[in-house]
Amino acid sequence: MARRIAAGAAYGGGGIGLLGAAAVTLLLAEVQLAKRSVGGGTAPFPPGADGVYGTAFGLSGPLRLVLLGDSTAAGQGVRRAGQTPGALLASGLAAVAERPVELFNVAQPGARSDDLERQVGLALRDPARIPDVCVIMIGANDVTHRMPPTQSVRHLSAAVRRLRTAGAEVVVGTCPDLGTIEPVYQPLRWLARRVSRQLAAAQTIGVVEQGGRTVSLGDLLGPEFAANPRELFGPDNYHPSAEGYATAAMAVLPTLCAALGLWPETDRLDADRREGMLPVAKAAAEAASEAGTEVTGARAPWALLKHRRRRRLPVPAEPAPSEPRAAEVRGRGTE
Repeated sequence: MARRIAAGAAYGGGGIGLLGAAAVTLLLAEVQLAKRSVGGGTAPFPPGADGVYGTAFGLSGPLRLVLLGDSTAAGQGVRRAGQTPGALLASGLAAVAERPVELFNVAQPGARSDDLERQVGLALRDPARIPDVCVIMIGANDVTHRMPPTQSVRHLSAAVRRLRTAGAEVVVGTCPDLGTIEPVYQPLRWLARRVSRQLAAAQTIGVVEQGGRTVSLGDLLGPEFAANPRELFGPDNYHPSAEGYATAAMAVLPTLCAALGLWPETDRLDADRREGMLPVAKAAAEAASEAGTEVTGARAPWALLKHRRRRRLPVPAEPAPSEPRAAEVRGRGTE
């Protein structure tokens, strides 16, 4: 709890309880306005992208990649499988590893962190097919549904612990900055940003303590999002567009490859890129304030703060079918 508070404290003390009655009234009015504005379009249900990518490298011994989390991990908002973050990451990983990658996506649109227990069960249900690496993207619905952050982080930490115990590497894309949603106005935008960043910092602390790595999604990973919100949002003004997902995947891929020992960069720190060894709470707070920042555990209580160089992703081909999985992996949901 002390580390969680320290991470959140980087963004100032106090909270809504310190606001006057007039400000609270304004916030409630803006919440109702945002509900009418956000999601006004139609977000397509995520296209199925499971299968084997990089078949040019052969079909034997593929790496196994599992995506868990909410609609962002599922790829809601785009219409083609190749535009989903899972397909983009699987194709990129195959190109770097020069071997095929089998993608299995158990993410559920609308999921909160308390759904991770079910998703991890799906990911690990076949002992003969334990994932080599898992990517988790979760947190936005925890904020919008006001899940207590301690509860949110507890569920995420338990999921990372189970996956690491099973032998999988874990990379977590932390809670995105909901203050970037275009129809949300001040002061609700400020509050959404503050709460999102506090949760992202707390998630980083919990994940690193369990042996995982994090990448801050922040404003969907880069100044491009703030500069081009209409391009990087999908038609419902909430979920990312194809360009937004590509931007996110480009930031996550280096850490995904590094977790498997495949990225050409080492964990040597580069002071010119403001990398360093920091106390984990400070590293978490700094990562939450700068999108695309990786945090990796070192000797407790220290962590590595890195800004890995991104590379353009290959265009995903249609995946080759993999062995059938159960149809109940994802239920039908809206955000």
